[in-house]
Amino acid sequence: MELNLDSEVLAAYGYTKENTKITQIGTGLINRTYLLSPKTEEKKYILQNINTSVFKSPQAIANNLRAIADYLSLTSPEYLFIKPVYTKNGDEMAHIKQEYWRMLPFVSNTISLDVLADPKQAYEAAKQFGKLSRLLDKFDAKTLEPTIPGFHDLKLRYEQFTLTLNQANEKLKETAKAQVENALSHKYILDYYLSYLHRADFPDRVMHHDTKISNVLLDEKTNEGICVIDLDTIMPGKFISDLGDMMRTYLCAFSENETDLDKINIRLPYFEAMIKGYLAEMKSILTPTEKELILFSGKYIIYMQALRFLTDFLSGNQYYPTDYPAQNLDRCKNQFKLLHELSVNGKELQDIIEENLL
Repeated sequence: MELNLDSEVLAAYGYTKENTKITQIGTGLINRTYLLSPKTEEKKYILQNINTSVFKSPQAIANNLRAIADYLSLTSPEYLFIKPVYTKNGDEMAHIKQEYWRMLPFVSNTISLDVLADPKQAYEAAKQFGKLSRLLDKFDAKTLEPTIPGFHDLKLRYEQFTLTLNQANEKLKETAKAQVENALSHKYILDYYLSYLHRADFPDRVMHHDTKISNVLLDEKTNEGICVIDLDTIMPGKFISDLGDMMRTYLCAFSENETDLDKINIRLPYFEAMIKGYLAEMKSILTPTEKELILFSGKYIIYMQALRFLTDFLSGNQYYPTDYPAQNLDRCKNQFKLLHELSVNGKELQDIIEENLL
């Protein structure tokens, strides 16, 4: 198909439409992504347009990645950290017609998955996210800039929910009545988190913040983890952001768009594999408080996502793309069912955690 890619973007990196094969790739909803195959080189590249409606300060992304890349080049030079390719002018991004673009090296002989099909994949992915955090354990997270301020701030998300609820259309509130009650009754998750927030051994770390399976590259033959990708959301955060997001997206065979709630169940082999992979890297650096909150991390992120879907429904579906008017409400129901499953299986899940902390 004909791709609407400005020739000035290619020129910034020394290429033209004539000497480059261009293919749009990826299933992400945020950034437009292309595979560039220069006809005069064996190397391939990923070219991405940065969505400035989501990432309002693209320079913050560039600054963060440069600082981390510099640190890892000194402390862990063998680690494959995907850093941007410079433009011909030596810039980390190309700024063309009010849009920001960046180019990254393409890693050959790897795959990224949209759906988990085997617990080994969950193990390898969790291990890769844990490895990046471990390698950055001594890096000063406070030097990084938040690329999406408040992204995993449950207090902020709860405040947004209550404000929207007070202003919402009465018909929408009535339609969502059961889920509103569900949201209010689970506020204890926020209160529990806040009771830990200022503990000295609950540090800010360098977190990826978007640990879905598609953000890890696996060896195409062995499924061994190679590296973490899609690094726009790397910023300071609590460890629960990454581990909790893995629980939210790895443990059920169906996504938040599934409306048959009977299908929303926890896959114990995937949970065990994920915990083993993550703790294989992180067990040595997690503090006592962090170890105490491992299972809670899933509750935190799942509750937060339920609140976000519900808030969006009550505000008229302004943020998440929808295929029908009640989809965000259905997504909210889905997440509360997943939260319920995490709770009712709590003892068995905690036993798995304890075994892997030994």
